[in-house]
Parts: sequence; structure tokens; C-alpha cells
Amino acid sequence: MAADKDLLLGLIREGRHISRGQRVRLTLLLCGPAILAQLASVMLEFIDASMVGSLGAAASASIGLVSTTTWIFNGFCIALAQGFSVQLAHRVGAGDLFGARAILRQGLLVVSVFSLVLALLGVLIAHPLPGWLGGEGSILSDASGYFLIYAAFLPFMQIGFYGSTMLECSGEMVLPSVLYIVMCVLDVVFNFLLIFPTRLISVFGAEFMMPGAGMGVRGAALGTGIAEVIGAALMMWFLLVRDKNLAVVREKGSFIPTRECMAKAFDVTGPMWIQNLVMRGAYVASTLIVAPLGAVAIAANSFAIIAESFVYMPGYGMGDSATTLVGQSLGAGRKELARSFSRITLALGVGMMSFMAVIMYAFAPQIMALLSVDPDVVALGARCLRLEAFAEAGYAASIVAYAACVGAGDTKVPTALNFISVWLVRICLALVLVPRHGLMGYWMAMLVELNVRGLLMVLRISGDRWLKTKLTAQEI
Repeated sequence: MAADKDLLLGLIREGRHISRGQRVRLTLLLCGPAILAQLASVMLEFIDASMVGSLGAAASASIGLVSTTTWIFNGFCIALAQGFSVQLAHRVGAGDLFGARAILRQGLLVVSVFSLVLALLGVLIAHPLPGWLGGEGSILSDASGYFLIYAAFLPFMQIGFYGSTMLECSGEMVLPSVLYIVMCVLDVVFNFLLIFPTRLISVFGAEFMMPGAGMGVRGAALGTGIAEVIGAALMMWFLLVRDKNLAVVREKGSFIPTRECMAKAFDVTGPMWIQNLVMRGAYVASTLIVAPLGAVAIAANSFAIIAESFVYMPGYGMGDSATTLVGQSLGAGRKELARSFSRITLALGVGMMSFMAVIMYAFAPQIMALLSVDPDVVALGARCLRLEAFAEAGYAASIVAYAACVGAGDTKVPTALNFISVWLVRICLALVLVPRHGLMGYWMAMLVELNVRGLLMVLRISGDRWLKTKLTAQEI
């Protein structure tokens, strides 16, 4: 399969004809590992939530309260990495591996410094943050402790993601998936040891004492952080030393970013940072709207979002493929091929997420029961999931279409469209519906907004302007 994938990617770079069947096959070859990587990433969050959920609604609410802020920080890191990875995809598509490695080195220095600054900011705001978000007194301490540990390990998360997205944009999808699975397994082990206290457990009738640190919510953050350190180290070793196309140890080159490289990076990253503030800021606003509803509503909202992530996992995996395929096609100077890949990935993404939505609707109570032992949280979360099942096709369209735009370096207009959708539709509707319908009112607003956003993004890629990019392959 790897040889087949490399052969098909070679057809793009060499300017040779690639049939529709080959395009679909290449898309599936790339999206399979990408979806697996998304699954592993979602599992990290799911494991944390389910283990903490066993401690009760208050512990779950403490993580849910700060989750929107962690999303903002993650979004800044992801956007910066993509500013360089899209350039790398264009260089690889043009057959310029020397230029691709130059971008890799320069981007590595930039994201490292940036993540250290962001981590310091996170540490400084960790104590007052839960109060700013309107949290109740009983969950403030755990929420603050969780965010503090998250912030301290943020540079390792950034480095791991940077390595992953660079490999994916070069066409290597399998290795990041494998490493994310390793991180997932390590997260389970570390969380099991750090969250719970030393206790007597029974396995197949045999009882023994299981050691544990008893750190609760803080143990969940620390377990994930340690797993991220190991994952980042492995990702960097494979990327910088072992990868056949991108390993930079084989040649000399500067890590100091050039003006051209930085200008191109921020042409992509700048609008994505604005979008991050637009989107994640809306999520913070939604937290402020939901927080007064109490611990049960906060926990149900947080867990339902985590459970829903299994549904949109194929969409984000397909989005990774769209970014890679559109980026490499444009790097090779093949705009019509880029357009074709955007449509193929869009259709497959919508189909996959629609199928997953049916499963989510059917098994919503059982899915929520895996995350919480509180019957009120489970019941409310299941109702939210079943409502949201009708938004997944639109959400899929927005995810994949936006990812295709990123591959082309087109991020300004999509950012504006997302602002219109999230703030003028979701938040405004939520302000009207939540006082009348509680948490369900917020999810009703989200249902409408996701379908509106999907329509706007599909309209964007149906034209030609999104394919006009400044990220042409030139010497750095």
C-alpha cells in the first residue's frame, strides 16, 4: 500500500495523467492513516474524560470549564505549524525536497520559540482563569491545577503536532498514526497510575494492591503531558533523522527563518490565528452561557462534545488528506487536479460522517455512559448527541472544504465566513434559546450553525478564487 501511495503521489509531481479511480484510491490511501491518527488523538481526550468522569460530575466540570481555553491555545499552535506545512506540501509537489527541508528547519525553530512563550502565558493565567470563565467555587482549584499542568507541557504538544503535520503534508500518513497510538497507550498507563490512589483491585479473581498517586484531575493532565513528551521525542527522531525525504541531518542548513519563508507562513497562519480567536472565542462565550446552568450541564456539555468527536474524526482525517493533495497538486502547477481532489475528499468526508452520525444517534446513551457515572449527566448528554446527529453532514462539509482551502493557502475568506457563522448564528441563537431550553438550547443553536457553516464553505470551494495562492514554489 505504501508503494502504491508513493507511485500515485509521483504521478501528481511528475505532471502525468491520474484517472478518477486513481484519485479516489489515493485519497483513501492517505485518509485511512489520517483517520487513525485522529482516532488516537480523540482517544487521548476520551481516556482522560472517562477516567476523570468516574470521580464525579464536579471533577468532570473542572476540566470542561477550561477546555475551551485549551482549544484556543491548541489552535494557535496548530495554525502556526500549518503555515509551514502548507509551504512544505507545495515544495514536495514541485519536487523540491531541498527547499522542503529548508522550510522544515526554519519552521521548527519558530514553533519551538512560540510554544515556549505561549506556555509561559498559560502558566501565568492558570490561577485566575476558572474564575474568569464563571466557574463555581467547588471546581476552581481542580480547573486551575489542570490548566497549569497542561500549559507546562504545551511545547511538547506543539512539537509533536509540528512533526506530524510535516510528515502528513509530505505524504507520510502511517507513521504519525502509529506514534499517536503509542501516545494513546502511554496516556492510559500514566493516567491509571496518576489519577487514582493506591487501591485493592481484582483481576480474574486475584486481588492485589495497585499503586497510584491519587492526583485526580491533575493526574489526568500530568499523564497526558508525559505521554506528549515521549510522543514528541519519537516524532522528531523519525522526522529529522529517519525520514527518507525530510531528514535534515544529511545536509547542512540554517534554522534561522528567512523573510520570504516567514511572510508565506504568516500569510496562511495570520488568518488562521484570527479564525482561532473567532472560533475558540465563541467557544469561550458558549462556556460563559452554559456555566450558569450548573455542574451537571457543564459536564454533560463537555462529555457530549468529546463523544461527538468520534463522529467528526473521519472528517478531520479526510481534511488532512485534502490539505496534502490540494497542496501538492498546486505545487505541481495542476489547479484542475487540486479542484478535483477537493470535491472527492468533500464527498467522502460527508458520506463517512453521515454514517457515523447514524451510529451516534442509535447508541448515544451507551456512549455517554462510558464517560460518566452520573445518570443525569448521561441522560442530558445523550439528548444533545441525538440532536447533533442532524448537523454532522454540514459539519463534515465545513471541515473538509476548509482543509482544502488551507492546502491552497486560502485562509482569509474562510475565516470571515466562519466568523459570520459562529458569532452571528450560533452565539446569537444560543443567547435566545438557552434561557428557554437550558443546555439543549445551546445544542439547537449549534445544529443550525454547523449546517450554515457547511453551506458557506461549500460555496467557497465551488468557485475559482480559492485556488489563486501566493504560495508558489520558489527558492528560499
